[in-house]
Amino acid sequence: MVEILIVIAVLGIIFAVVLPQFSKSREMQVLKSTISDVLSVFEKAKSQTLASMDSSEYGVRFESDKVIIFKGTVFVSDDDNNEIINIISPAMISDVTLNGISGSSGSLYFNRLSGIPSKTGTITISTSSYSKIITISATGSANVN
Repeated sequence: MVEILIVIAVLGIIFAVVLPQFSKSREMQVLKSTISDVLSVFEKAKSQTLASMDSSEYGVRFESDKVIIFKGTVFVSDDDNNEIINIISPAMISDVTLNGISGSSGSLYFNRLSGIPSKTGTITISTSSYSKIITISATGSANVN
């Protein structure tokens, strides 16, 4: 009986040390996946614009729990052409700062001839333990810190 209690105590200690590391590892993986998704959406909207798909500009709307590709220069939430990419929890877009205006959401679109974004700034993606910033430059490139 004493041996069983010792084994249970040792297993309890091992789980207490290992399980938090697994959750941190999962958080980091979700953060990396979310960053990849946001960058892909950004590049897809830019590519569609440069290709003059449907003879239109395309833009990106950043919200706390999703990123949306929209057609045109103005985001319309109930447009059937919107392509919604949901962000996996526990990651979220915690701050959107475009042209110096900070908030929980924001939009930009790409110029049809040059691919230059209408706004520049940063998008902060975070979990409870980690945070990364995507910087959108005036040339239309996006980089992660």
